[in-house]
Amino acid sequence: MNFYSFEPNLFKELVSFNANFIPNNMAKGLVKKEENYSQWYNEIVIKADLAENSAVRGCMVIKPYGFSIWEKMQSVLDGMFKETGHQNAYFPLFIPKSFFSKEANHVEGFAKECAVVTHYRLKNGENGGIEVDESAKLEEELIVRPTSETIIWNTYKNWINSYRDLPLLVNQWANVVRWEMRTRLFLRTAEFLWQEGHTAHATKEEAIAETKQMIEVYAKFAQEYLGVPVIIGTKTENERFAGAEETYCIEALMQDGKALQAGTSHFLAQNFAKAFDVKFLNKDNKEEYVWATSWGVSTRLMGALVMAHSDNNGLVIPPKLAPIQVVIVPIYKNEEQLADITERVDKLCQSLKGKGISYKFDNRDSQRPGFKFAEWELKGVPVRIAIGPKDYENNTWEVARRDTLSKEIISNDDILNHIETLLVDIQDNIYQKALNFRAENTHRVDTWDEFKDIIENKPGFIEAHWDGTSETEEKIKAETKATIRLIPIDPEHEEGKCVYSGKPSKHRVLFAKAY
Repeated sequence: MNFYSFEPNLFKELVSFNANFIPNNMAKGLVKKEENYSQWYNEIVIKADLAENSAVRGCMVIKPYGFSIWEKMQSVLDGMFKETGHQNAYFPLFIPKSFFSKEANHVEGFAKECAVVTHYRLKNGENGGIEVDESAKLEEELIVRPTSETIIWNTYKNWINSYRDLPLLVNQWANVVRWEMRTRLFLRTAEFLWQEGHTAHATKEEAIAETKQMIEVYAKFAQEYLGVPVIIGTKTENERFAGAEETYCIEALMQDGKALQAGTSHFLAQNFAKAFDVKFLNKDNKEEYVWATSWGVSTRLMGALVMAHSDNNGLVIPPKLAPIQVVIVPIYKNEEQLADITERVDKLCQSLKGKGISYKFDNRDSQRPGFKFAEWELKGVPVRIAIGPKDYENNTWEVARRDTLSKEIISNDDILNHIETLLVDIQDNIYQKALNFRAENTHRVDTWDEFKDIIENKPGFIEAHWDGTSETEEKIKAETKATIRLIPIDPEHEEGKCVYSGKPSKHRVLFAKAY
């Protein structure tokens, strides 16, 4: 926040409060996203106190402020899962290696990312220090879960006997490990947090309905809470989840024009049931394999929040997910003024609490108002309120909104209603801004030259015809680094020619470079 952008009365009060006062602009030094988007993202994550790199290569520490956002995401999603009949459970972190060999496609998809536990004990070394006790080797190596299908379906074998045990609708909140070599905070780390739903059904139709239902849940969350517009579709065979017959996904567009997969839901058919011999007696007393789904979102959503909404001043958080929705900063010259201001602020805080609005009265005497303004702007708090002696006398508040950086003076009589309305307006505005950005950066192309020009110079979504072959998909990826993000659900029928091969195509698919 620039010091000279304060309202005149506040500026005078600050100067008289301390003639030597120079606010510490915490966003100063942030690289502009137009200059280096990757560095801009990393700086916001770190400077806004969301997360930091840990001593373990490729892993992160999620700091309290960042984790409080993730907790809000968890709370909302958990409620949505339970509304659709799901229950939470927890399964082991370690998976016997033999389990992975039972589903060939699944193990092939994760083999290169697995961390393996081979020993169970350490010992003092001969020359000091600690070393692995070679005599304590496990009879069977354990895999640190990259995902839980195998351990869960081995368990479901004991839970499912007849159609009366179905459907089985279970979700797990957990951590997983995928040994990534090139990592980025929230977007791709060796260990990350997520939820994974695993359901069992009596019929194929029920399982497909579940798969579709859950991708709709994710889309609703992304748009109504995260403020990120998404497109629903299915993955190509090349991009499908290992072991699935169909993968549904939601794709979002970030401000650098790259796509981000924000959630997936998989129809697993009977693959895992057959691998782990999970059968049930149907109503006709005949034995059948059950039908399965799995679905999940992760802390990658934190990366989506940062990249979709933030600006060169720092983080922008949608009000529905903000740990602090309103911050109140007092401006005063002496303890008497602070006491008067605090009395009025306390009344407002009680009113906010009654409305379920989270708030913070930042009355720290260790930091000056300008520092606080810059700090909360960097951390993306949706609404900032300032009150000084003049505001106290005039029975007003200065209200600033984070999404537009605009300010206005509001009377004390109107302040509560104004804040309620403002939070709704900010949530809507954040979403609409992202929706407009996606519309402006979605390109419909018909020639290969145009495709290459757009990918290179105007990144975003590309709607283009594709001949449906994996060969063409791989060639496009090799030449441009663009992938098919999804095949639209119920795509609009349109006779055309593949943008690369020229072969016939009946509808367009969505391409983009992606995270």
